[in-house]
Amino acid sequence: MRIGIDIMGGDYAPEAAVTGSFLARNQLPEDAELFLFGDKESIIRIAGDNGFDVNTVSIVPTTEVIQMSDHPYKAFLSKKDSSIYQGFRYLRKGLIDGFCSAGNTGAMMIGATQVITVIPGIIRPAIAGIIPNLTGKPCLLLDVGINPDTRPDVLVQYGLLGKLYASSVWGVPEPRVGLVNIGTEEEKGNLVSKSTFQLMKESKDYQFIGNVEANEFFTDPRADVLVCDGFVGNIILKEAEGFYKLVKARNLGNGFFESFNYENFGGTPVLGVSKPVLVGHGVSNSKAIMNMVLHTYKTAKSDLILNINNAINGTD
Repeated sequence: MRIGIDIMGGDYAPEAAVTGSFLARNQLPEDAELFLFGDKESIIRIAGDNGFDVNTVSIVPTTEVIQMSDHPYKAFLSKKDSSIYQGFRYLRKGLIDGFCSAGNTGAMMIGATQVITVIPGIIRPAIAGIIPNLTGKPCLLLDVGINPDTRPDVLVQYGLLGKLYASSVWGVPEPRVGLVNIGTEEEKGNLVSKSTFQLMKESKDYQFIGNVEANEFFTDPRADVLVCDGFVGNIILKEAEGFYKLVKARNLGNGFFESFNYENFGGTPVLGVSKPVLVGHGVSNSKAIMNMVLHTYKTAKSDLILNINNAINGTD
């Protein structure tokens, strides 16, 4: 299993990305091979400074960087020797099995949808986030940013994508899908959520449990997957991050609160594209990069892409 990492992406690159990649290498099994895309001299220097054996990874030298401030589309087209562009080129050719980056999210989405392409039958891909729960069992939330305005049929399909991720990657036998809404009653919500509720209720693709209110997210374990548009999802995800910052600022030492720390998840999967792609937080440190790499390996090792293809195209 070959995993590619963009070493030049993120606010603390390349140091955090190189260190995190080697920390992940130390936890991965023998069948995992890491491909580090970036400046070769920097990778060798940082590995040496930290006592890592550079011979345990493969280096793909690149000479350009897509910066966080760059226009995603223009930079992706013009910087063809960048770590992101070359990572997607390797992924498309099958030279690696999964690719991850904490760099420019827009450029990552262009690579995921235009180089790797969307799985046939997928209306719109989604980025999924993870919501912690008091039970210790996390919940998948999608979309968290790609599509701020979403039609009911897209949201219904998000439920299927979430279910397939929860079953394929997390091993949940029969994932339960809920719709984020302002009330649990069927008639609650705006026009989109009301229409979505009816379509989800009629769907035979997954176990729909109905509407779920925001005050249930962290305490009620009845949903394994929560569906919403990218506008709402991004607000929820940022609110969870803000809550974690508040807890840390007040020195509240309860272990549960660490489950809100993005570093423990590392990256979020892009669901609906034909290869495993994960996007990390721009401020990822070495721990976050390590977990992003481990998450990418686990996703690539699973049958997620095959299961999505089968479910969407009716071949299972």
